[in-house]
Amino acid sequence: MRVTIRVRPGASRATVGGSYDGALVVRVTARAVDGQATEAALRAVAEAFGLRRRHASLVSGASSRTKIIEVDGATPSALDALLAR
Repeated sequence: MRVTIRVRPGASRATVGGSYDGALVVRVTARAVDGQATEAALRAVAEAFGLRRRHASLVSGASSRTKIIEVDGATPSALDALLAR
């Protein structure tokens, strides 16, 4: 399943939930330097879906706050629950 996420680097704690312009909001503690925030976001999204990191991969948006990722094993109902947070 492809998911559009909006990454917010430099947060006080990592959380996944809520929506911004239809995208899932992912707050990470890592800074947006050398892909650290992207990697932290992929890890956080996979964990939020109850999956391992290897099930989440970046499709597009490596240097953007808005990214499209592929999450193998994610369900639409789980995504809806995360967006509603």
